[in-house]
Amino acid sequence: MMKIAPSMLSSDFARMGEETRRMEEAGADFIHLDVMDGIFVPNLTFGAPVIRAIRPYAATPFDVHLMIQRPQLYIRDFAEAGADSITFHLEAEGDPAETIRLIREAGCRPAVSLKPGTPAEAVFPYLAELSMVLVMTVEPGFGGQKFQQPMMDKVRAIRARAMAQGLDVPIEIDGGVNLETIAEAARAGVSICVAGTGVFKAPDAAEAIRALKEAAQAACAAQP
Repeated sequence: MMKIAPSMLSSDFARMGEETRRMEEAGADFIHLDVMDGIFVPNLTFGAPVIRAIRPYAATPFDVHLMIQRPQLYIRDFAEAGADSITFHLEAEGDPAETIRLIREAGCRPAVSLKPGTPAEAVFPYLAELSMVLVMTVEPGFGGQKFQQPMMDKVRAIRARAMAQGLDVPIEIDGGVNLETIAEAARAGVSICVAGTGVFKAPDAAEAIRALKEAAQAACAAQP
């Protein structure tokens, strides 16, 4: 079953606590929190203090995505703020194996994200240590971009390598998710989709999440 992680990047920032609760009540499987530093990506969002402030509004797991240049310096801060999983970019500074270790030591599940230009093979050495791989289907930094369909080949390559190693590593995608693209993602082997405006701006967030899951399920059922 496809899981949906609404991205708080599309929420009303003046009401983030209430928006977090609304997503939980709508059936979100995760709350996706995009942390941007204006250096690794050309945008700024929010940091650990905001995540700490909204944590009491929902019990849904917090999926914290660090789009920052030096993630190792802030792992403890985000763990203490309430992150359940912490995703960092393979393209960021620092030794990925060390960052994974720090995340585990902080009591969170480690995950790695790949930009569109980074090949699938770059994550292969770390698969056994990860709880998830996030494949960006847009360039990170801003919401509302068009889904890059060629990234599904990257998903298939990562999934095939994980299966060859006997690993069950969920693959998440982020960017341009809608009823059409989530079907492609499901067929490629994606199990978690980050969704932004399509959920937050929908007249009924619960119905939007349900429709996305049903589209993914139908696509899988239709495969030979």
